[in-house]
Amino acid sequence: MDYTIREAKRSDMKIVLELIKELAAHEGHLEDVEVTVEDLEKEGFDQGNFKCFVAEVSGRIEGMALVYFRFSTWKGRTVHLEDLIVRENMRGTGLGGALYQEVVKFGHQHGVKRIEWVVSEGNTNAIEFYENTGAQIKESWRTVHMEESGIEENAKKK
Repeated sequence: MDYTIREAKRSDMKIVLELIKELAAHEGHLEDVEVTVEDLEKEGFDQGNFKCFVAEVSGRIEGMALVYFRFSTWKGRTVHLEDLIVRENMRGTGLGGALYQEVVKFGHQHGVKRIEWVVSEGNTNAIEFYENTGAQIKESWRTVHMEESGIEENAKKK
């Protein structure tokens, strides 16, 4: 299969949002997607808060990987892979692996000492893939989220 991995452009954000919604629907959480094309354009291109890579097949975007820099008190600058999404009908074609390699290259080019991400415990295919690339699943660490209502409630405390 012939494909191209490239850095996303502002004009790609509509398709990127489609991919985000496709994944959310697959996981049964479409109603939780609040981000808009305008948010993606502003945050990624006006404010530079993330980089996005897309995978194209025959001129059509079939996958994406969105990353941003974080700072670790133990490691210094790191890269966080927020999402790596490949359309369901394109899974198993190598696109996900190609996007993953682009993220690794990006981290290496920027001299980071860690690339990190979260994977659902039920996503056994992804877990196996990541482990086969040398990534370690940190089972003793827990992802913690505070949603908007919790933020508002806690921000009011003295």
